[in-house]
Amino acid sequence: MKPIKNIATNRAALHNFTIIEKYEAGIVLTGDEVKSLRTGKVNLKEGFARIEHGELFLYNIHISPYSFATDKKKYDAVRKRKLLLHKKEINKLIGKVVERGLTLVPTQLYFNKRGLAKVSLAVAKGKKLYDKRESLKKRDMQRETEKEIKIKLK
Repeated sequence: MKPIKNIATNRAALHNFTIIEKYEAGIVLTGDEVKSLRTGKVNLKEGFARIEHGELFLYNIHISPYSFATDKKKYDAVRKRKLLLHKKEINKLIGKVVERGLTLVPTQLYFNKRGLAKVSLAVAKGKKLYDKRESLKKRDMQRETEKEIKIKLK
């Protein structure tokens, strides 16, 4: 599904990893966390997912406390959050992560048409330094060609 309201995008993941495959997963949140997401107070930069006992969990996602919440003392901004996927999809992910040495990285957090919070989870492989340089060169070359095309069209 397409995101209706984009909350956060993990641009660092796109720079540091080569994306192989993407999955859409639901995320289990409390009411105050959902309200905080609606205000856009979330950071995906250091996040990752891990499979434990056949369940998928999201770690190091910082969701700031909701400013109008009543019980801020109990709130943990970086707690692990359960992700909701079908059992078949989790089994596929187990095979990819364990056998090939790939990692699960959240790339985007958004609300879908029904207003449910979803996470776009990528199966990714870490880039080496020379791969990062190469992707930067490609991006710069593409920008230059687009500039030249715009100039020629004028």
